Amino acid sequence: MEDYQKRSIRQWAIEDRPREKLIQKGIGSLSNAELLAILIGSGSQKESAVDLSRKILHDAHNNLNELGKATIESLQKGYHGVGEAKAITIVAALELGRRRQLSSPVERPQIRKSEDVFALMHPTLADLPHEEFWILILNQANKVINRFNTSKGGIAGTVIDVRLIMEKALYQHASSLILCHNHPSGNRKPSQADISITKKLTEAGKILDIQVLDHLIVAENHYFSFADEGMM
Repeated sequence: MEDYQKRSIRQWAIEDRPREKLIQKGIGSLSNAELLAILIGSGSQKESAVDLSRKILHDAHNNLNELGKATIESLQKGYHGVGEAKAITIVAALELGRRRQLSSPVERPQIRKSEDVFALMHPTLADLPHEEFWILILNQANKVINRFNTSKGGIAGTVIDVRLIMEKALYQHASSLILCHNHPSGNRKPSQADISITKKLTEAGKILDIQVLDHLIVAENHYFSFADEGMM
């Protein structure tokens, strides 16, 4: 069998190529050398990017902290096939990893009651002269992992695309959703259209095992909660 070391990565089996392996099997399946190979992109005529990465890691005692001490100059001078651009990429990636370790986790707001939703969305919706419909995506702990504006309308209403909302919810691994929109008129009472879209999204969520917990209507400094009113 021909040795992979003598062949370019493009000649490898698809499942063995670092980028394709990442896509097919997930980032956790890649070794440090394979991850480094993705960063540098290519090796030299004598060795593949993966073999070059193995050599770089070997010289750093297979320790990423040691590799983090490498300079652009030492990488360029120490390895055939590592030019300035590749050396900069390696140094920048390791610095980014160091800064990640120093960063604090993002504090995600947790929704326990309708007042929490109102406090979160009131600054965004209260003073708008037109309607906007927003979706809050929650994880299993009822923490907001994302929120997005799904539509903007006029004074009297906005158009909602159920398929688009559920597509985004699935993509972001939502455990549950909260719907929220505003009434520029200041009237908290839900319209028939509000009731209808709530039912549609709730039914769609049941099929996909994504619970719609509430629908809040923000009207100036007040709000209406479908859940509080027993309408969910």
